[in-house]
Amino acid sequence: MFQCRVAWQKLVAPSRTACSLARSSGRKRGTLLQRWKLPLDQQMNRQMASGVEPPGSGAIYLVLVGLASLGAGAYAYHTIKEDKERYEERVAQILSRSITGTKPEEFSSKGEGEVIATEGAPTVEPIRAQPDIPSHAPYLLIGGGTASFAAARSIRARDPGARVLIVTEEPDLPYMRPPLSKELWFSDDSSVTETLKFKQWNGKERSPQDLPFVENGGVAVLTRKKVVHMDVRGNKVRLDNDVEITYDKCLIATGGIPRNLPPLERAGAEVQKRTTLFRKIEDFKSLEKISRNVKSIVIIGGGFLGSELACALGKHAQNAELEVIQIFPEKGNMGKILPEYLSNWTTEKVRKEGVNVMPKSVVKSAKYKDNKVVLQLKDGQTIKTDHVIAAVGLEPRVELAKSARLEVDSDLGGFRVNAELQARSNIWVAGDAACFYDLKLGRRRVEHHDHAVVSGRLAGENMTGAAKPYWHQSMFWSDLGPDVGYEAIGIVDSSLPTVGVFAKGTTKDTPKAVTEMTGTGIRSESETEEVAASVSVPAATVVEAHPPMEGEDYGKGIIFYLREKVVVGILLWNIFNRMPIARKVIKDGEEHDDLNEIAKLFNIHED
Repeated sequence: MFQCRVAWQKLVAPSRTACSLARSSGRKRGTLLQRWKLPLDQQMNRQMASGVEPPGSGAIYLVLVGLASLGAGAYAYHTIKEDKERYEERVAQILSRSITGTKPEEFSSKGEGEVIATEGAPTVEPIRAQPDIPSHAPYLLIGGGTASFAAARSIRARDPGARVLIVTEEPDLPYMRPPLSKELWFSDDSSVTETLKFKQWNGKERSPQDLPFVENGGVAVLTRKKVVHMDVRGNKVRLDNDVEITYDKCLIATGGIPRNLPPLERAGAEVQKRTTLFRKIEDFKSLEKISRNVKSIVIIGGGFLGSELACALGKHAQNAELEVIQIFPEKGNMGKILPEYLSNWTTEKVRKEGVNVMPKSVVKSAKYKDNKVVLQLKDGQTIKTDHVIAAVGLEPRVELAKSARLEVDSDLGGFRVNAELQARSNIWVAGDAACFYDLKLGRRRVEHHDHAVVSGRLAGENMTGAAKPYWHQSMFWSDLGPDVGYEAIGIVDSSLPTVGVFAKGTTKDTPKAVTEMTGTGIRSESETEEVAASVSVPAATVVEAHPPMEGEDYGKGIIFYLREKVVVGILLWNIFNRMPIARKVIKDGEEHDDLNEIAKLFNIHED
């Protein structure tokens, strides 16, 4: 194409000169041949210089030159036109091959952007492979966690023909996080870090990576890519490789990142290398390997994750020479959630698992010395360890708020959305990153698996036009091994007034027993959809609410969390399959003078 353009320019030059000459002589009247006639003296000089010419030969010469120029121009135009047609046809053939796929017998790949023709095949120009990232997604879901996958399932359920693209930074497909701090640590399989398969408390084998292969598939997942910029007005995002994707509707489900402690952040690279912020599959694999090669591990944090990992590593340490230490500022495990008496009982339970629990402990500084991480506590104590796990909460990921100009809640964190989980007319937020308006309990932000499922599902429904508010009370649960577990709903805060009702536990009142009965270890899978339409007190039920006594076994029970005589939170301790009742009590939002009657609804004395 370039050669044809050069040839055309060379031909155009003399043609333009001839035309200019003709225009300059246009002031003389006569025919074209007459304008080209020269004065007699000039004709004679030319004849003397070039030899004898027949009369009129100069005019004939000029005519021939003009005709030749016109012919050359016509030839060049015809050639260029044919070349352009052949070029476009060839490009169409190449693109057709790249889209439909190249057969092995036609081409063999030598490298990116290079194609080698096999014998008998026509030679083509090297081309780059077609990009595997679509330029447009009708439904774009940012984040590859539980909320995003729940939204994808919901969208596909309401719109079977929907095209959904999930963009995630992680190398894995969407998976369930709870087993990473629970069942996987209790597996007897030495290859569990590779297979990620475990047996639930009921013995049923499962993998957290089973999640993408259940019902309502057909969703594309783009892994190892991060959305770094969001243009809300242009309905497009930019990835970390500068590729742009436009969308019709978008869900932000970016989740959160584990918080670190300032003393650990300031301690330097050697301490950072020996610190785990537990969140992903890679963190589980790395920590499991570390636990088999070190002598001591310190867990900082006494909440859900910290206590679960303490029990898991304590069990793990029973068969190895491993010291497990847990430190936190509260008086007991789960001190921000459980009332003090139950928190103290939980601490003793963790200690029985082989963990050295140190409550009321705050890290003042950290350093690396003599191949150990040295933690200096505020009370003057010093702890030397090989590895540290920081389990001190989650920071919602809101980096996109700046480019998208979305509001972030200054108190709770997260993207501020309405009751329909909308941040803009075509943008929704779900999961840990959503600060939503709860119709019953006000503005909230929740960091639990079940909330991710519920909010993701609702966002997916609303993205397809449902326009439903968030009224459903999600639940959360935690297991301290196969024998102790609890489920909770609503606002569960130990700073609120609480009333507890307990009964003697049986062999049926354990996480292991409930999974044997229901067939699932992820209990919210079977309970998030249910709300009791009505509740009634079984006949001859007698329950007396009393302040829990020191030293009580707390086999099973109910803790009510109150705000001005209204139950705003309920925790079921080793009581399962009662969550629909708890959900209705909170949904009704009524004042209760006598919680004995409410406790009867749960029938905790059932044999």
